[in-house]
Amino acid sequence: MTQFTQQFMDRLRSQSWRSDASVLTYGNGRHEHLCNLVLGLESQTITPSELIICHLLPEPYSGLPETSFPVRQIHVAAGELDLPLAAARNAAARAASANSLVFLDIDCIPSPRLVEDYIAALAHWDGLLVGDVRYLREGGNAPGWTPHTLMLASELHSERRLPPKEGIEPCADYRVFSSMSFAIRKTTFLETGGFDERYDGYGAEDSDFSRTLSQRGIRIGWCAGATAFHQYHLQHRPPVHRLHSILRNNEIYREKWGQNTMEHWLAAFEKLGLITHADDGFAVLRNVTDEDLLLTQQTRGQAYASTRAFISRFGRSSNAGGQTEDAAQWAVPAIAPTD
Repeated sequence: MTQFTQQFMDRLRSQSWRSDASVLTYGNGRHEHLCNLVLGLESQTITPSELIICHLLPEPYSGLPETSFPVRQIHVAAGELDLPLAAARNAAARAASANSLVFLDIDCIPSPRLVEDYIAALAHWDGLLVGDVRYLREGGNAPGWTPHTLMLASELHSERRLPPKEGIEPCADYRVFSSMSFAIRKTTFLETGGFDERYDGYGAEDSDFSRTLSQRGIRIGWCAGATAFHQYHLQHRPPVHRLHSILRNNEIYREKWGQNTMEHWLAAFEKLGLITHADDGFAVLRNVTDEDLLLTQQTRGQAYASTRAFISRFGRSSNAGGQTEDAAQWAVPAIAPTD
């Protein structure tokens, strides 16, 4: 961070200015999680200019904590699979009034410096930034939580990239992008066309968006700080409860890019005997059972579920079929951020 940037951020804090950053989230429930997200934003060192909630509910969220910044809610109709993540993110971005966009999943609590860290980093980075995400154990978001208790009750995900200790670290493999928490300038986001709204339901919209960034030469960087705490909820890895939307979205991705994505999930589905190869794609062999759900869900005491651990437990199958993605073609020059 340059001396000028540090002075600017200090002035924002001292004068309690609002940042020129719109925080964007979306949801179809999880009211308690959203309340905690709002409480986290109200405790920011630099207040966001607004929070935009894109919801799929019949009525807007109610009973949210009071805030010193505006909260706007917009509605997006449910898609065929009731989870139009791509469309929701795009709608929230278009509605944003600020120049900086901070995307944050509804089940995340922002640390007090999340907005400040993203704004400071975007001053040096004309691209997309990914912040740190830690996973809370069950009960970690109980009423009365503080940033200190969240840190104590959370852990890093073994399959997520560790953030740099300071500054910005260029990412050479766009496949590792996750949209759980990221920031980007609105002009840059709109130039990309946003998320491809053909992806409905769960899976692949992240991979597709990051690959679009790669094709357009837009950099992704790992941002120090900007920590978000993922609130505990029951997870399945692989996400067998999303089997059909994952297969559908993988087919869209394969037709668009000529390769499969989400290979680790597809390999795990094969190991479970749920799918097999058919006509250069995949065919469903059987329905998901309660046994599959029990086998893939995280256990009590775990902050998250792990596909890698599942595959290791049951033996690694051969590749998930078809042509897979080559990391080399995702590589971009490691251009250092400029002041």
